[in-house]
Amino acid sequence: MRTFLRLPPAALLILACALWGGATVLSKALLASIPPVALLVLQLAPSATALWLAFCLSNRRAASRSLIPPLALLGLLNPGISYTLSLMGLAHISASVSTLLWAAEPLMILSLAAIFLREPVTPRLLVVIGAGIFGVSLVADALGGFQGNHPTGILLLLSGVLCCAFYTVFSRKLSESIDSLYIVAVQQTAGLAWAVALLLSGTSYGSPADVADVPLDLAAVAALSGLLYYAAAYWLYVAALRSVPAAVAGTYFNVIPVFGVTFAFLFLGERLTPIQWAGAAVILVSVFELVRLTGTKRPTGSSE
Repeated sequence: MRTFLRLPPAALLILACALWGGATVLSKALLASIPPVALLVLQLAPSATALWLAFCLSNRRAASRSLIPPLALLGLLNPGISYTLSLMGLAHISASVSTLLWAAEPLMILSLAAIFLREPVTPRLLVVIGAGIFGVSLVADALGGFQGNHPTGILLLLSGVLCCAFYTVFSRKLSESIDSLYIVAVQQTAGLAWAVALLLSGTSYGSPADVADVPLDLAAVAALSGLLYYAAAYWLYVAALRSVPAAVAGTYFNVIPVFGVTFAFLFLGERLTPIQWAGAAVILVSVFELVRLTGTKRPTGSSE
């Protein structure tokens, strides 16, 4: 993993998006058999365990105690609350509309970063974000509109997206002075605590009995998706945030659908329409411009 962390920030962000895209395909398949909150626990438990094991074996330096509360609060926000809301929302809307709604995250990050981090909003970045969102709308096959999707599901998912946007903005500041592996380990432990508490409350979205009823093969797939989606991808993402503006880093999220539909094509046999292929091409062009905006500066900090 240390070899990957020495890559330029653009490469780290693209690799993180590839992991998110692949793990999303696994998660969509698992949601057919496992309730959302139960799935989140099965994903976060191995992820947090692996992150702490890696941290202890690497002899990295922990942050001061005064920084643990803000790290934990961000973990409650994401992956805790954010993915609880997004998985609940996904139960009421189609996957295509879900993908399109997630495309709003770069604009949210851009606005929040301008307010809280005083990051400049350049016309070039706005064009790149707009092109990416347009490409996502084509990949998501959004021409059919939002018909058949419950407003509650849309509101839940957008709330989850907003939580993720706040996470990126505030993690950007903390990542400058704290080891990225420690950040992700603390945050995902806090997110796991939230998910377990919600699971124990026995909502319709998951209970302890649901976890106990999951077959071992599905539990193993859930663990694998958690290691890819939460442990590896977030570690790469937070490492890249050390040297990339939050607005630029967030814009890379538009490439996730490209990886998602590619993996769905390879492993689920799903086929793309010509319009969706065109959308993928638009996203790739926007990513090329993003790489130019990001530059080739490597993440700072000897511990990476």
